[in-house]
Parts: sequence; structure tokens; C-alpha cells
Amino acid sequence: MGRGDKSSYTDKQKRKAEHIEESERDKGRSKDDAERIAWATVNKHDGGGNQSGAGRKKS
Repeated sequence: MGRGDKSSYTDKQKRKAEHIEESERDKGRSKDDAERIAWATVNKHDGGGNQSGAGRKKS
């Protein structure tokens, strides 16, 4: 993965980003652009690297 530490993301968020990245690559985007778009989309939907469980902030 490109920038930043992705360890704070849940497995579900990582799978979502992989799926989005693959879809963007199928559309002809470069690997870097596809990865950037994938993580931006995950952050947009989930608000960044969320912790699962009690005490999680809801937007």
C-alpha cells in the first residue's frame, strides 16, 4: 500500500479498499490512482480507520 499506516483499518475496510481498487484498475486507472481512490472512498464512507466495538463514535 502506498502512503500511511493501514493497520488501524478493520479487515472489512481493507477488503472494501481492495475491491474498489480492482474495480478502478478494470476501468483503466493506474495502480497508484486506483489505490488512492479506493482508500479515499473507504475514508469517505467509514470516516477513516475505525475501531470496532463499544465506544465507537457515530457521525
